[in-house]
Amino acid sequence: MAGEKIRVLIVDDVAETRENIRKLLQFENDVEVVGAARSGKEGIQFAHEMDPDVVLMDINMPDVDGITATENIHQKMPHIQVVILSVQGDQNYMRRAMLAGARDFLTKPPMGDELISAIRRAGDMARVERAKSASMRVVASAVPTSGASLATIGFGLTRGNVISVYSPKGGTGCTTIAVNLALALHNDDTRVVIVDSNLQYGDVAVFFNEQGKNTIADLAPLSEELDPEIVEGVLLKHAATGISILASPSRPEMADKITADQFLKIIEFLRHMYAYIVVDTSSYLSDVTVAAIDASDVIVLVTTQDIPAIKNARLFLDLLQNLRIDRGRIAFVMNRFDKRISITAERVGENLKQEVSAVLPLDERVVIPSVNRGVPFMMDNKTQPVARGIFSLAESVRSRITAMEQEVDKRTAKL
Repeated sequence: MAGEKIRVLIVDDVAETRENIRKLLQFENDVEVVGAARSGKEGIQFAHEMDPDVVLMDINMPDVDGITATENIHQKMPHIQVVILSVQGDQNYMRRAMLAGARDFLTKPPMGDELISAIRRAGDMARVERAKSASMRVVASAVPTSGASLATIGFGLTRGNVISVYSPKGGTGCTTIAVNLALALHNDDTRVVIVDSNLQYGDVAVFFNEQGKNTIADLAPLSEELDPEIVEGVLLKHAATGISILASPSRPEMADKITADQFLKIIEFLRHMYAYIVVDTSSYLSDVTVAAIDASDVIVLVTTQDIPAIKNARLFLDLLQNLRIDRGRIAFVMNRFDKRISITAERVGENLKQEVSAVLPLDERVVIPSVNRGVPFMMDNKTQPVARGIFSLAESVRSRITAMEQEVDKRTAKL
């Protein structure tokens, strides 16, 4: 798909604006304007009919506004990337646009280079999401209803991305982040399974107010002969969101019966069933935790403003050199950020030579009740600052995966 043009739909109620954008884009060899809609309602209709890669969406329109139209398109066709154009450049509009699913936000009139760059970024993301969706459909259609193994039906047609959430310091909020990040990544086209690799005292199922008799301990002995029916039978299904959960063992002593090799085989199998595998880890670097980190496409490294947590994050970053893990795979997160404390994310990033990808504010009024209720805040508090931080983290994770996939494509093209 690298040689295909980025298909763009323009949605704006002002004819002059539509024509100016069309004229601007006609000089770009890698961009094709496939249509122009005069209203939000028409934009939704055209998006369904034309299936563009990118929609340039005006935010203020008389019938259906751009925010509502964006939300509709994102929910029904999440592979389509929306770039919002607005004469209002304030943060409230930007926040609402991003929460609705917009890929980017530009102030009108956008500079030519700025608009083209946003379209190309969005086009790259659209292609990645389309490829994932197509691969998942191929595998899903091939999964048998009998006990046949995926190895006999084309195991390897797709490969989901593993995201491990880890902190070398206990109590920094890894499980909270893993659970809510999984929800931010999950939709109909990019299904997510969250795996609890804290084998002694894992809490992922509790965070969803779920409990089941089957856990990862039931899959481990079968790691050499897994099939879709067995795996689906063990996974918990969260009814409210559709997300899948592979719970930790029900008793701590069962943890010793699960080897790193068994864990890796389970993760590898899940790669061919889900677009994203989010792994919640323990702070102790057990064989299983090291295996999870090594197998990850992206490692979400969590710290707080506490000096011990920052110190341990530095030690872990140094350890990556011994594990031969590229720092580019790290999404560094500062959790429970309190602006009253002088230790800023920028200072920590500079000190550790690792840019902070997302800052999650201290918000005990939202986070603690969500944990106690077993209802992740990404389900019913999406507009809160901590939820916006999770959205930012999800975007950072997707961007890293996209960059890595593009690098692989470049290397493959040279062969």
